[in-house]
Order: sequence, then C-alpha cells, then structure tokens
Amino acid sequence: MTLHDLTFEELEERLTGAGLPRFRADQIFRWTYAQLAEQYDEMTVLPKELRARLPELLPLTKLEPVRAVETDDGQTRKLLFRTFDGEHLETVLMLYADRTTVCVSCQVGCAVGCAFCATGMMGLTRNLTTGEMVSQVIEAAREARALGRTLTNIVMMGMGEPFQNYDAVLKMVRILHDPRGLNFGARRTTLSTSGLVPFIDRLAGEPFQVKLAVSLHAPNDALRDTLVPLNRRYPVGDLIDACRRYVRTTGRRITFEYALIKGVNDSDEIATELAALLKGFLCHVNVIPLNPTPAAPFERPSPERIERFAEVIRLHGIPATVRYSRGVDIAAACGQLRTEHEQTLSEQRT
Repeated sequence: MTLHDLTFEELEERLTGAGLPRFRADQIFRWTYAQLAEQYDEMTVLPKELRARLPELLPLTKLEPVRAVETDDGQTRKLLFRTFDGEHLETVLMLYADRTTVCVSCQVGCAVGCAFCATGMMGLTRNLTTGEMVSQVIEAAREARALGRTLTNIVMMGMGEPFQNYDAVLKMVRILHDPRGLNFGARRTTLSTSGLVPFIDRLAGEPFQVKLAVSLHAPNDALRDTLVPLNRRYPVGDLIDACRRYVRTTGRRITFEYALIKGVNDSDEIATELAALLKGFLCHVNVIPLNPTPAAPFERPSPERIERFAEVIRLHGIPATVRYSRGVDIAAACGQLRTEHEQTLSEQRT
C-alpha cells in the first residue's frame, strides 16, 4: 500500500492510527498532489523526524522509470515504467496547442484481445492498483510542469480495459478529483471501454461526471466479432442500448472510437451502416486510422480513404473527427513499447 492508493479519508485514518494528528493528512495530501512532491523530504511543512519516518510508514510511489522516447517534435512523450513486481506499463504524455493530455494504463496486458491491438496480444498479467494509476498521472503532471505546461486531461486509453478494473479506476478518479489535492475535474477525465455493458450502466449512476468513450470499430456483429472478441458476449445491439441508457441517465455525450483498418472496416457501405446505427444519438465519432503493429496483419488506409470514411458519416448527420495517432515512429501503438522492451530483455538473457 502506497500513499497514492489512499483517498484523503483513508490517509487520515492511516495517520491517526499511527498516532499522528489528523491535520497532517491535509498537509501531506496537498504536498503530494498540489505541489507534486517527489519525496517526503520536499514537504518542508512537516517536522524533519516525521519526514524521515513516512517512507517506511507509507511509501510514496511504486513506479520506476525505465525508458522515455519522444516524437512529433517533442509533443508526444512515451514513458515506460517498471512496477514493484517487475512488470512494465506505458504512459503517454501528449502536448497540444490547447491542452496537455496523459494516456493512462489500467492493466498489465489486456484480456479483451482485440485483433489489431498489441496489448491485447499479450493477454492479461494483472490489474494495476489505484496507486499505480495515480502515479502515472502524477509523473505525467511533473513532466508537463518541467515543460512549462499544466496537465489538463486524462484519458484511460492505455494498456488494459478500464471496466475490468472498475473499482480501482473509479477510486483513482476520486483521489485525483479531491479539491484538497490535484483538484482534477472529472469532466476532464475520459474512461474508455471495449463494451462491458453492465459497467456502462453502473457508470451512469456514479457521482463523477467523467466522459465515456466506447471502442466500437464495427457497426454489426459479424464484423465486430472478428475485431473485438468481447462482442460475442455483449453484441452491438446490447452495447448501443446500454449507451442510449447512459445518455438518457446522464445527459452526457458518448464518444465512439473507431479504429479504421484498410480493407476491413473502411468502406462507404460500412460508414453508412455506422451512421444509421448512431442516428439520433448524442454522440461523436473519432475515426482513428490504425496505428500498425508488427504483430497484426492490418494496415492503415490511405489518407483519401480515411477522409472519405469520415465524410460519409458526417453527410448522414453524425459528428465525426479524424484523430491521427500520435507517435507512430516511437512504437506508440498501445503496448508496443512494452513489447519491444521485454523482447530486448529476453534476448539479453539468452
């Protein structure tokens, strides 16, 4: 258990249980999140003897930086971390003109097994703890600060399926949202899912007004079954029904993520079918040209085909944006940097 695993209330309980005054929780929480302190020694508001005691009582972090790579003229920075048990995870910091976004991983690997996803090909090793997810955000906030930027958005679109680690993810949102700490607005946090219907319904009842993104990738069961195996359990009709319930309950727009794959799901006919599926829906479609990975036999469509697909959707009245993946030349496809690093380690051992 680390400091980043604890809500403010849990921190209070841990400190008072150790015989410390309750007000120390407020000081530690603010320095950890508002000040982004890396070590207890930086928390000069605390007595020196307490600063010396805290690393053993409550470690500050578990993640060890392993590698960082940049692209897009420094506007995309991918970070590889090692966990306490020797696993590896990825975090991506993306700088835009109007925002600074961190893409956070929630699992080591992924059990969903989408056909085009490098992470899905790994299988699932384990869920990340709340603290490991919070630590990714804090590390990204420090990186942003060093660049003269402030972190503005969190997207849970890294390694793993957030809804298969639902409780830990929602606890992360709660910790980061706390006004005594980072005070990160829930509306600036996006949770992505490949389509776990029960958790879409559950999220609709949560107090945090997070944004929801659904990785759709196909408008019918025959095609989606081949791309997203989870569709066999929660088919397109059930998924869209859950999304409509979510919109009715929350009044919030859903983003549908659509990975565009050459010759697979990029035709005008499929675009028309997708538009019909989403007709009358409070939604937005992000058309994402595939970020190729050597492990999958799929290609990115031509620029003309990409723009045509999005235009067909718009012509049918559905808002759509083409969102090109950042960092193609630094193995930015989800899970790819981790895979390359672990392959290198394996080769060094043999």
